[in-house]
Amino acid sequence: MDTAPYSEPYKIKVVEQIKQISREERAQKIREAHYNLFLLHAEDVYVDLLTDSGTGAMSDRQWGALMEGDESYAGSRSFFAMKTAINDILGLPHVLPTHQGRAAENVLFSALIKEGDVIPGNSHFDTTKGHIEFRKASAVDCTIAQSKDPSLNHPFKGNVDLMALEQCIAQHGAGRIPMVIITITCNSGGGQPVSLENIRAVAEITKKHGIPLIFDAARFAENAYFIKTRESGCDNLTIREICHEMFTCADGCTMSSKKDAIVNMGGFIALRSEELFQACSVFNIIYEGYITYGGMSGRDMAALARGLYEGTEFDYLHSRISQTAYLGKRLVEEGIPVLHPFGGHAIYVNALEFLPHIPQEQFPAQVLGVELYIEGGVRGVEIGTVLADRDPVTRENRPPNMELLRLAIPRRVYTNNHMEVVVWALKKVWQRREQLKGLSLTFEAPIMRHFTAHFTPVSS
Repeated sequence: MDTAPYSEPYKIKVVEQIKQISREERAQKIREAHYNLFLLHAEDVYVDLLTDSGTGAMSDRQWGALMEGDESYAGSRSFFAMKTAINDILGLPHVLPTHQGRAAENVLFSALIKEGDVIPGNSHFDTTKGHIEFRKASAVDCTIAQSKDPSLNHPFKGNVDLMALEQCIAQHGAGRIPMVIITITCNSGGGQPVSLENIRAVAEITKKHGIPLIFDAARFAENAYFIKTRESGCDNLTIREICHEMFTCADGCTMSSKKDAIVNMGGFIALRSEELFQACSVFNIIYEGYITYGGMSGRDMAALARGLYEGTEFDYLHSRISQTAYLGKRLVEEGIPVLHPFGGHAIYVNALEFLPHIPQEQFPAQVLGVELYIEGGVRGVEIGTVLADRDPVTRENRPPNMELLRLAIPRRVYTNNHMEVVVWALKKVWQRREQLKGLSLTFEAPIMRHFTAHFTPVSS
């Protein structure tokens, strides 16, 4: 079949200069940063794949909306533009702006979670788990077993194990479970999607037990794309129709709009219950600001509203996810072990297979991230034992089943030539992998340690 060549559905109008410092300089910079990629200066990074959160390029229409932002403290028309977009695309009527996703979690969890509660979900992300454990509650991972095999090509590795969820509810009682969280797509599990069938099945369980179902919706549009392209019977639905089907099952969501709304800052809570909305409004005012700005400027809300529509266009999503797949395919061609199937926003390198001689207590994914930066100026992020943190009771490390280096691709920022730089650099690290040694911690915060931890190379 003669298929037209693929190209991005946009033209480049503005560029930002970047520079490459020498390998010797990079080795010095990472030492000064205590071998923590978060502590590097961004100007010393050539291709920055630390995160896709807030790092995307806004469109001309978003910039135009930003210039028309209404900065009124209360009742801003920019808020109502954002609320209309959320109502239209997600179908949830009550909206609270927050300055980003973890702020939305802070507000919602303040209204719902108390000490001793249990919150089941599919591989809770770091801030989600941190906010839960900070409140002396427990996050219970109910992701399907297939998610733990990085080589398995299961189309929906983010799915919730329905039996595990039922067992969790039976064990702890619905009264101790203030919500069930589904993360779409599942970041900690490798950017893996959740099927519409699974979402509906989870909703049946939560409704039966009277438990609210909440989405961590940071990448809901990417999840909808995978449903459309992978799930039987959904190929004839539009992205927005799939979004409506997903959110019909939910009682609410938190969202970091810095992902699928393609803005540099912002988030929100969207809810079905007016009662819960009123409870959250109290905490929103305390922590974020008035309920029609919630820590956001009017211009950012205006850009967010436009970004929600752009982020749910099929051509944009196809372009974005195709670039991620391009990087994944090229790494596979070079023999680099990566998680399968490829996620929507990132490629995850399997550090346990890449560096089998480095034990998890010496943080192989962190080692790999450090060496990739030294080799090519490419910054990724560890999704492994460092991020998994310590058990809040025993204070022991809790190594996860997978030790991953995430390469998160910003939206509409890099070309495939930049992806080739990543491939080249990882290949160079692969060629000298047997020479690499582990790292040990010299400083760590009591919670969410990966952001500020200090490391040093092990001596032997």
